[in-house]
Amino acid sequence: MRLSQMLFQTLREDPAEAEIKSHKLLLRAGYIRRIGSGIYAYLPLMNRVLQKISNIVREEMNATGAMECLLPQMQPAELWQESGRWETYTKAEGIMFSLIDRQDRSLALGPTHEEVITTIAKEMIKSYRQLPTHLYQIQTKFRDEIRPRFGLMRGREFIMKDGYSFHTSPECLKKTYQDMDQAYRNIFSRCGLKFQAVEADSGAIGGSGSQEFMVLADAGEDDIVYTEDGKYAANVEKAVSLPSDVIPSPFTTYEKKATPHTETIAKIASFLECSPTNMVKNVLYQAVYDSGKTVLVLVSIRGDQDVNEVKLQNELVKLASNYQATTVLSLTVPDRTAQGKWSTKPLPLGYIAPDLSDDYIAKSDQVEGNFLRLVDRTAVDLENFVTGANESDYHVVGANWGKEFTLSKLIVDVRKAQVGDRSIHDPNQVLQTARGIEVGHIFQLGTKYSQAMGATYTGEDGTEKPFVMGCYGIGVSRLAQAAVEQSHDKDGIIWPTSIAPYHVVVIIPNITDQEQVAVAEKLYTELNQAGIETILDDRDERAGVKFKDADLIGIPYRIVTGRSLKQGKIEFVTRSTKESQDIAIEKVAKTLSEIIKNSYDFD
Repeated sequence: MRLSQMLFQTLREDPAEAEIKSHKLLLRAGYIRRIGSGIYAYLPLMNRVLQKISNIVREEMNATGAMECLLPQMQPAELWQESGRWETYTKAEGIMFSLIDRQDRSLALGPTHEEVITTIAKEMIKSYRQLPTHLYQIQTKFRDEIRPRFGLMRGREFIMKDGYSFHTSPECLKKTYQDMDQAYRNIFSRCGLKFQAVEADSGAIGGSGSQEFMVLADAGEDDIVYTEDGKYAANVEKAVSLPSDVIPSPFTTYEKKATPHTETIAKIASFLECSPTNMVKNVLYQAVYDSGKTVLVLVSIRGDQDVNEVKLQNELVKLASNYQATTVLSLTVPDRTAQGKWSTKPLPLGYIAPDLSDDYIAKSDQVEGNFLRLVDRTAVDLENFVTGANESDYHVVGANWGKEFTLSKLIVDVRKAQVGDRSIHDPNQVLQTARGIEVGHIFQLGTKYSQAMGATYTGEDGTEKPFVMGCYGIGVSRLAQAAVEQSHDKDGIIWPTSIAPYHVVVIIPNITDQEQVAVAEKLYTELNQAGIETILDDRDERAGVKFKDADLIGIPYRIVTGRSLKQGKIEFVTRSTKESQDIAIEKVAKTLSEIIKNSYDFD
């Protein structure tokens, strides 16, 4: 391709809309163009990058025996209602675009395709002899993000590879799950990325277990924790660890004390001269279930710990049937306005005890009349602890479970793992932290969707059984931007060779110099014929502009037909290192073939 004939424009200044470096560079380098909030056009250079990534994905997926298909982007609401996720996606998470057609039928633009693929399996797979089956697609997805940001990282329209497998048993599923783990590692390695596989929360997708693949980058939206020995890594939403040891309480008798203006853990610890590990903190949440029922949740946790709201929501979903519900639509810390809708009197915020009276709740058809009391494991074994007195400016000290307070039977793990915590697998290892960009996620779904949608097959014993399912996703467009976020410098993008739009850019510094033009044209033809993807910068621009653009768009290698032509050579520059060398014109094709071949070797 000749740059003079390409739809191509670079910008010298960072666009005001862009917040992180990769977003700025993709806009400045002419890879993407904003069309609307969270909506981008992929311009010719970007389209080539996406094709490269998609081809790598296809090769690795096909090598596992998975079969490519293409599923409808528009999906009937009945399928999502059948699985029980319509309310979750349109109201709780609110990320699905829904619409009504002229026949008054509800439809959705697919953010994911579990319901569609399960319907297909239900209709087409009848016998255990047809299992396992694994289908995947590469397609545009839609999500109504509350705040689209960071370009392709969190857009409302994006390209994704999603795959779904069907099995006769959890053991069979685990084999495919392990195959996908390896395939994903191969994909991200071949794309030239530094990544970390971490344990993850399954979220609205559900299932018994899942693993995320994170591209390590400072601008990542996700916090991950890991141990130096490489034996543990997890998204902070899923992470588990051993908390620090409890410092013995200085209190030996139960007593109510005046503690004015001590509504935070730090203030009360200072006032009473004790450790936060001696305290029981009681955090109030308001959960709204899809049955319309509001439940007030009181979480008791050790004073130095924080509640992981993802873990808490998962625990509340497990209890949904108690409230004639299937999922939690929202989970919030109620402000005074929200409290006023259900409370009979002002709450002693900052001074709440585990036995806060249910009389604070104005019971109704919409509001559960009793607090749902959960106790985190960190608070269970505390002795002589400090906690609120259910009266502003007062705490109690020397309290114990089974004496002053009744320990709830609902004991859960809802604490947030913290940097510096000891690892469960080896207490000598402590958790460290990094930022990551999620580019892949694999799930063991089990029978969640097949049972809900009545998707069964005839087993070897002649009985009807629900499919055991897995699902596997890669954000193709997100991966492309993640590569930029991980690999750039002050001058622009540095693409890994395997996913770069072109391998080499040939620059003609002066298009009025016939020798420069002739040699550039010759090399452009020879290199492309040798399978080296080459772009020719034949624009009528100053040499300095061409060099800056070459750095900005990040093509891995640059050839300049400049001053060295007098010695029968061209200048060859490696973008990642900016190292320059002169190569004889007749050796360029062979030399570059070797260099590019070696650049594809990923350990």
